[in-house]
Amino acid sequence: MRIHFIAIGGSAMHNLAMALHDKGDQVTGSDDEIFEPSKGRLANRGLLPQTYGWFPEKITKELDAVILGMHAKNDNPELLRAKELGIKIYSYPEFLYEQSKHKTRVVIGGSHGKTTITSMILHVLQYHHKEVDYMVGAQLEGFDVMVKLTDDNDFIVLEGDEYLSSPIDRRPKFHLYKPNIALLSGIAWDHINVFPTFENYVEQFDVFLEQITDGGAIIYNEEDPEVKKVVGRTASLIKKYPYRTPSYTIENGQTLLETPEGPMPIEIFGKHNLNNLEGARWICQLMGVDANDFYEAIATFGGASKRLEKIAESGTAVAYKDFAHSPSKVKATTQAVKDQYPDRKLIACLELHTYSSLNPEFLKEYQGALDAADSAVVFYSPHAVMIKKLEEIKGEQIDEAFGRDDLMVFTNPADFKTYLYSQDFQNTALLLMSSGNYGGLDFNEVKTYF
Repeated sequence: MRIHFIAIGGSAMHNLAMALHDKGDQVTGSDDEIFEPSKGRLANRGLLPQTYGWFPEKITKELDAVILGMHAKNDNPELLRAKELGIKIYSYPEFLYEQSKHKTRVVIGGSHGKTTITSMILHVLQYHHKEVDYMVGAQLEGFDVMVKLTDDNDFIVLEGDEYLSSPIDRRPKFHLYKPNIALLSGIAWDHINVFPTFENYVEQFDVFLEQITDGGAIIYNEEDPEVKKVVGRTASLIKKYPYRTPSYTIENGQTLLETPEGPMPIEIFGKHNLNNLEGARWICQLMGVDANDFYEAIATFGGASKRLEKIAESGTAVAYKDFAHSPSKVKATTQAVKDQYPDRKLIACLELHTYSSLNPEFLKEYQGALDAADSAVVFYSPHAVMIKKLEEIKGEQIDEAFGRDDLMVFTNPADFKTYLYSQDFQNTALLLMSSGNYGGLDFNEVKTYF
């Protein structure tokens, strides 16, 4: 096939472009800006556009398809040309479905844990040399690309994101995959810019379950009350398999998972991650991996990229960074680190960076999210608020939202950095939570203080 990508530089888009190139398709693309690591990875495969910008002349009748990224606008010149020529235009998830409609589709959905659960499943399958197609939202150790598509593999494992599909397709991505096997990990309001009410957000998960093929299966976290409600009211003709957090203990900073063969040390930690692990075990079981083989493989799983990633350790000091930014993720991650290191001071730093987290109306969702920390810090950039055209946020609003009198709030990157590097990290666990970088914090520099 001859396929052109409009906005090829995105994290998901460039991975799909590489997957199709590796499969033997003829791939071209355009973008107005491309950053690392996308830039270098596209260049290595000869897919990096020679000139940045939009060029309608690249869109010809010889193309079999155009794939449209979220970064593009409705009036993109290449998109308009493709419409004019009547070329088939796909969103990213539409195209993935098109490539997998004759496979068994396994879709991992939920407000949190999607990437981790998908990563666990792929780690276990790779450990046992079971070949599958996949799409995952993080770079995994031992995997060259985040998307793999073949003509031969029977299964495809897809991370099911609830965000919009493309500028001209406002459906959530996970509505388009039509799973044979699905998992629902949890529901906690997110993407307030797209789903302005909690009820509207939950409704997307009702639709997700409706898309499961008749006779298919839903694996669901029965410890999440909203998930239980959604699964309980679905009228779809599907099998329902609940899961819950397995038994585990923590000894001297080491998490031990209870298995039929006895306690087993694992590399990950935190109640939320153990819950994710159990969901992954159920999926692997439906994909033909028995419990003993699952436990053998999962013992070597070190975590998905940017998810509770240890960045420094020395003596009694340890530092983690985590992608957590939504209230439920922040609370679970903070509690997990405190549980893992109960005798150490926990300094938890959160950057409010996303559209939802910077919305004054949404801020109240963070009530109690940092309660497990001994020292709690929030950083946000007033400039980011302005760029997103949101209502101004004041420090007092953040204090009130988190419900801590001793909360420290920083808006200047230099002030935050000065605070951070003035700390005595002896007998301390540092947790840096953000989908950004605190206005330019060098995480490699952080390591030098440990």
